[in-house]
Amino acid sequence: MIIERADISDANQILLLQKLAYSSEADIYNDFGIIPMSQTLDDIERDFKKCIFLKIVTDYKIIGSVKVIGSVKAYDKEGTCHIGRLIVHPDFQNMGIGTRLMMEIENIFKDSKRFELFTGDKSQKNLYLYQKLGYKRFKEQKIDNINYLYLEKRRIR
Repeated sequence: MIIERADISDANQILLLQKLAYSSEADIYNDFGIIPMSQTLDDIERDFKKCIFLKIVTDYKIIGSVKVIGSVKAYDKEGTCHIGRLIVHPDFQNMGIGTRLMMEIENIFKDSKRFELFTGDKSQKNLYLYQKLGYKRFKEQKIDNINYLYLEKRRIR
């Protein structure tokens, strides 16, 4: 398995994987209108212009991805790396792929003092993974019918 930066030619495959991976989240919240499920190819392609996507590939197939909002240079000033949409194909979950992608983000953004992400309060698998990686809850926000938990990890220097 190889982790590398994704490019816009990967957008469709990442979108399809995102919808597959988030279908379990949509089930949990009984809401198939959540943004990861309703996003279009045009939306993802726009994200590629302002975000960094990593992908993990096996047998020429993307089985995992994560995105960071902004660019590497944007976080040198701000100090916070905002992580979004960690996705892993259901057939490859619980194999360390999400952990590898998260560790790679932390390695790429080595100058970041802080990492931030959010997930729904009912997303127990996500919360378990993030807490195992050292992320701590610092804020809650209710949007529509979902209570989002914001988590952070501060880099110890």
